[in-house]
Amino acid sequence: MQITTNKIDSANAKINAAITRGTIDSNIEKIANQLSKEAKIAGFRKGKVPVSAVKKQYGERLIQDAEAQALRDLLSAGLQEMAIAADALIGEPQIAKFEKNDNGIDVEVIIATRPAIELGDYAAMVPEVAKPSIDDAAITARIEELASAQAPLVNVDEDRALVSGDTALLDFEGFVDGEAFEGGKAENFSLRLGSGQFIPGFEDQVIGMKKDEEKTIDVTFPENYGGAKLAGKPAQFKVKIHAIQAKEAVTIDDELAKKMLPGFEDANVDMLKEKVKEQLQSEAMSALYNDELKPNLMEAFVSAFTIDLPEFIVEQEMDMALNKKARDLSEAELEELRNDAEQVKAMRETFRDDACRAVKATFIVDALAKAENIIVNEQELMQTIYFEAMQMGQDPAAVYKHYQESGYLPAIQMAMIEDRVLSKLLNDKIKEA
Repeated sequence: MQITTNKIDSANAKINAAITRGTIDSNIEKIANQLSKEAKIAGFRKGKVPVSAVKKQYGERLIQDAEAQALRDLLSAGLQEMAIAADALIGEPQIAKFEKNDNGIDVEVIIATRPAIELGDYAAMVPEVAKPSIDDAAITARIEELASAQAPLVNVDEDRALVSGDTALLDFEGFVDGEAFEGGKAENFSLRLGSGQFIPGFEDQVIGMKKDEEKTIDVTFPENYGGAKLAGKPAQFKVKIHAIQAKEAVTIDDELAKKMLPGFEDANVDMLKEKVKEQLQSEAMSALYNDELKPNLMEAFVSAFTIDLPEFIVEQEMDMALNKKARDLSEAELEELRNDAEQVKAMRETFRDDACRAVKATFIVDALAKAENIIVNEQELMQTIYFEAMQMGQDPAAVYKHYQESGYLPAIQMAMIEDRVLSKLLNDKIKEA
């Protein structure tokens, strides 16, 4: 077997070989001899089966096994010649050529390896992170918001108009084309203005009304409204206000602190403000990390590092992007593409830059994770998916199985690793405000 190797770069290599007929025949003999000791063939005792009987029984399978063994041998020899460790391979080797002829088989195998990445002083690329400052007004506003959510509704005695945030106790009856419609009437209905509970325009026109006031409100049902008879139709609602209600006024004192911090016997206003400040700061940091710092840092790494990319992985990424695009196309657009291979090729090529960036980012994150000793094991991955599924009211086991069968788990795991890597690097650069 003649082998030629070509190590294109740190991520791509090719092995070309001419597998001779003699190599295939030799492999057939070895496999047949082994089977003669193990196979059960009618008319022969186990271990006493003639090689000729094995060849007759397993003819085509012997040839396939012999060819497969030749492929494994040439791959092993090629990797050894290029000094590439087997565990450095990414994915399965791609058989780009497998042409049988009278002399044997001409083969070309394309392999991808984990690219070499010189990270250098990557920590120096991470910017300093200043903790967001939280002022007293924001703390007070959050305490009032939290307390108000639990406060009871009380009737407003003063003679004033309804404002957003108030709750209106009202009667209403709706009409389309002058006729009342089913489900369009209620009495003493409690409507919090600004909740978006009613169709667009209704609550806006209730704002400004006073107790005992009556009014006809003109609205139009949305085109995508659930009831086909009402969708897109103009309607009139007769409305009468019986009462205006608002949340009971909040007093920020030690008594409130004890209610809001039930686990702390010595809870007081200062402690409550400190806890709320920590919460607001955590929310602000999370938003800063996710909206700005993490994306910018990842972009900086991708721009700074030059690495070789496994070609077939880039191609796979392009294929996935193309398939995703196809799902968003109309049937007419898909039909046009089916009849124009060049257009498909051109569309696929538009995804190359993004595919290269995505693959590059994946390998950079992988290298950084190794440098920072960050891993996400299968148990952590499962726990994360289960927790998020439960929060969404979904069956955790079913969601995990769906991700597993769809091949999404590696991508989810890598996203978790990326998040942890970037968070750790940024956390190391935090300075107090």
